[in-house]
Amino acid sequence: MGSMRNIAVAGALGALVVGAMAVSGTAASAAPNVTPQRVCGSAYKTVNSVAVGSLGTVYLTYNSSNGKNCVATIRANPGTAKDMSTYVYVPDTDEWAGDSGTYTSYAGPAYVYGKGHCVSWGGNIANVYVSVDNSNCAARQEHRVTEIR
Repeated sequence: MGSMRNIAVAGALGALVVGAMAVSGTAASAAPNVTPQRVCGSAYKTVNSVAVGSLGTVYLTYNSSNGKNCVATIRANPGTAKDMSTYVYVPDTDEWAGDSGTYTSYAGPAYVYGKGHCVSWGGNIANVYVSVDNSNCAARQEHRVTEIR
């Protein structure tokens, strides 16, 4: 009985390790036809986007059934791994989520609950950084910034 439990525990740990590798590896080796819905989920609809120069786009998506926003930074031309990031922040609740690393196709997904709140979001590909503050709310004017570092 003890050896069966050890095998089960070892199997569960193995599954966790493989799952973690799959999650981190998926973003680094995605197919060239990546869409925001493939990254965030089919229930997420694109509500905003900002170009990262000519390198790609950061997408803000929203799922009306659970009130969550998701962001993904997607390269226009996948290829050699580059530094990439994506983030989303809800100032009213101080909730933040993001992803960064060296990826060939996309960074993300990053999810936060944002129903009824303004959100700030953005990301980077290589040395081009974009940010959008006070987005998707009627109360404030959206502010966009693109910076090359």
